[in-house]
Amino acid sequence: MARVDQAAGGYAADLALYALSAAFALVTALSSTLLPHRAWGSVAVWAYADAFLLVFLQFLGYRLVRDRLEATTRPWRLLRLLVGNGARTTLTWLTWAGAALLPLVIQSVQRANGRTDRAQEEVLVVERMGERLLNDGTPYLSREAIAALPADERLGAYSPYQPGMSVFGLPRALAGDAWWTDARIWFALFTALILITAVLLLRPRPAPADDNATVRGSRADLWRSFATVRALQAVTVLPVCALTLATGGDDIPVLALCLLALVFAATDRYGWAGVAVGAAAACKLFALPVVAVLAVLAMAVARGGKLLPGALGLPILVLIPPFQVDQDAFLENVIRFPLGHGLVTSPAQSPFPGYLIAQNVPGGRLVALGLLLVVAAVITVRILWWPPRTASAAAAICGWGLLAAILLMPTTRFGYLLYPIAFLVWAAALRPVLRNHTATSAPSDDTALYRR
Repeated sequence: MARVDQAAGGYAADLALYALSAAFALVTALSSTLLPHRAWGSVAVWAYADAFLLVFLQFLGYRLVRDRLEATTRPWRLLRLLVGNGARTTLTWLTWAGAALLPLVIQSVQRANGRTDRAQEEVLVVERMGERLLNDGTPYLSREAIAALPADERLGAYSPYQPGMSVFGLPRALAGDAWWTDARIWFALFTALILITAVLLLRPRPAPADDNATVRGSRADLWRSFATVRALQAVTVLPVCALTLATGGDDIPVLALCLLALVFAATDRYGWAGVAVGAAAACKLFALPVVAVLAVLAMAVARGGKLLPGALGLPILVLIPPFQVDQDAFLENVIRFPLGHGLVTSPAQSPFPGYLIAQNVPGGRLVALGLLLVVAAVITVRILWWPPRTASAAAAICGWGLLAAILLMPTTRFGYLLYPIAFLVWAAALRPVLRNHTATSAPSDDTALYRR
């Protein structure tokens, strides 16, 4: 996989990524039954197509530079600045701006001007949470209050998120219906800040001064740079992430916080890792498995005292105001509704194995939940018997565990796949680089190019 990923300086995989993404966006624009998705696809397809053309030009420049490493004239020096992992990273950010941020802003402006089909329901839910928190002290309606609403309004009255998610709805509650108060704008700004921090923390450290260590360090840095670019692409330009941020967006900041927590752990900043993953769990219960895995990792490397206060304290702290106002309203929205015991049924029904079992097998819901518990038990035994000792191993466990959970849950969404995809790709970027060994996964002929 490393050879495939790094073939032709990484540009072969980049070309495939942007070509397939453009095709996905085009199909979405032409055939999706969700109007926000169609609007996203009609803009994103051009961003992905432009990225494909730019990557092709970068690939041609890479071939020229690789064959003329000794050339020292100014045109060659300038050309070297346009190829390599730094240029690939820049293009990733630009593509994210075109494929996610631009359609997000367009939809936010159109929505502020009166369009009612330019946001998914979760955006409205988060904004209502902010308004209720500001006015009532709790982002949740009680079961009785939801039952008193007309039947077609009850689904939108549920808020199946942790109280921390309501923070993203406060701008609209405070400033009214403007394009910049759209919850997605704040999802995007927060996500950008988190990802920039994570990428900066993953930048290679300077190698030791002796010549042999410099060569080994350069090869290790090249390997890490490849992995970091791919990790960034997995959480920004990958269509499932770009589409989610532009049309709904609530999962993206939660995912970004979890990834930042893993980066903090990889760089031995376990106190900050606890704060990051605790903030994620304070927004959405989907982050709790990551909290559990990171807690086992921290205790395995004698860092539990640093990680646990933030990781456990923040999710508990945000529950205090809602519990003081109405404890049962929290249970109704965050526990009963996602488990299928609310007044209405969740629309999260992607045709994964758990959903198909629940719908087509006698007692299928219990069967699916039983399989889910068996998988959870197996993963629990595995991490307790062989606890992860690196952030990379923890990310891989989170990825495979969440993938199994998403496939087996009776009620789930296709978009949730962005979590395991990101964790599994980021596991490579989080892998420790041992400078006293040769990083053989990095192509030797590229090392001199990128060092220059």
